[in-house]
Amino acid sequence: MAQITAIVPRFHRAWVILGILVVVQVIGQAISMSAGIMVPLLRDEEGPFGWNIFTVSAAISLYYLVGALFSPIAGMMGDRFGARPIMLGCGLLYLVSMLFVGIVSEVWHFFIAFGVFLAMTQAFTFVPLQASIGGWFRRRLGLATGLLQGAGGIGAALLAPAVAALLEAFGWRETFWAIAVVGGGLIILSSVFFRSRPADVGIRPYGMRGDEPPEIVPSVELLKLRLKVFGQHMRRTRAFWNLPTIHGLGCAGHGIVLIFVIDFANEAGISVTQGAWILSCISVFSIVGRFIVPVLAERMGGKPVMMVALFLQCVTVTVLFFAGDSTWVFYLFGVLFGLGFGGEMSAYLVVNRQYFGAGPMATLYGYEIMGAMMGHAIATFLGGLVIYLVGYMPVFALSMGFSIVGVLVILTLEPTKRVLIPNWEDSLPPEARSDALFKPRPEPRPAPPSGALPDATPGD
Repeated sequence: MAQITAIVPRFHRAWVILGILVVVQVIGQAISMSAGIMVPLLRDEEGPFGWNIFTVSAAISLYYLVGALFSPIAGMMGDRFGARPIMLGCGLLYLVSMLFVGIVSEVWHFFIAFGVFLAMTQAFTFVPLQASIGGWFRRRLGLATGLLQGAGGIGAALLAPAVAALLEAFGWRETFWAIAVVGGGLIILSSVFFRSRPADVGIRPYGMRGDEPPEIVPSVELLKLRLKVFGQHMRRTRAFWNLPTIHGLGCAGHGIVLIFVIDFANEAGISVTQGAWILSCISVFSIVGRFIVPVLAERMGGKPVMMVALFLQCVTVTVLFFAGDSTWVFYLFGVLFGLGFGGEMSAYLVVNRQYFGAGPMATLYGYEIMGAMMGHAIATFLGGLVIYLVGYMPVFALSMGFSIVGVLVILTLEPTKRVLIPNWEDSLPPEARSDALFKPRPEPRPAPPSGALPDATPGD
């Protein structure tokens, strides 16, 4: 096992790692944010596709379902192998997947390219890479998470109108091929400079005090054992099961809006490009929630902060019932909804630390993202079916219902003032516990002067 005792530098590499993750986060947003823009284009009867709303929503629902299935796998692989090799694989998968999306012409092409390949890319891009930030920041994790989530909002705000403009100016194939080359290339390049954990470069995490035990990279066997035991203790808590459920309900609530609001506005006579700016408005104002909520969660506890954000997401959907064909009402909705939507999704990394300490979190985060993706999948499928059969207004009521149930589930969470499994290492054999791993190694004895005989040892 490797023991890391280096002193924290004045400028810590953790901020460089955060910057790299910001770049990957922004690129990854091109996947999910393109979905809402594609809906009116894919169902345009005069366009190259002409599919009905239920077919389109089923394909997008498959995307979320596949993402849900792969998220726990991605999390476990992140804990097992580290985030860096996964980032390199994500870059290659992103490149191939976006190229494939650019040449779709049949429904089954879109189901495979978008619903399967891009869903796998999203799972591996999002889960282990986001979770890795917790290993770099022993303190100020709320600030780091807020910056990372806020950057995702900025990326979404820029990408929504950019993708719409590219589609209008150059067409389907050229747009997604350009995204493939630029996005995939940047992720691959970023992996060259990225490191999975501070121990990989011989430094401590940011904010670790000099009197704290040094970071340890256990052997493969001990790492597998610690992951297994930590997971067993996590699964005995309510939070382990409730957090993915809450994430699923929250994402079902805002997923319906993000997927269908542009098409809803387009049905009211607002252009797709103008609708993309409405979606961009949601993303811009989500930055406030994305940044503030993790910071407040670290200071005040995640439970009440998450509850307020999700309730705000719920009540602001009522604006859509009075939107009509008024563009300014849609922009008002974007401002109000963005605040709650951004806050609902951004506190989980901080809450995980509050509940489970500094243990391996990628697996847990994978299950939470699985819940989120399942929420998106169910809501998108039901939303498309409801719109196909009835219309838009009932589907927005469905969105509010998902969010308010999420608020009720948050009330069942344990308080975040204490770690839920502080003594999980008692179930480990002595040699696998932190006190054994953190035991200082004896200082090496100085080499004898040249020509001197070595000290005698017993048996000589």
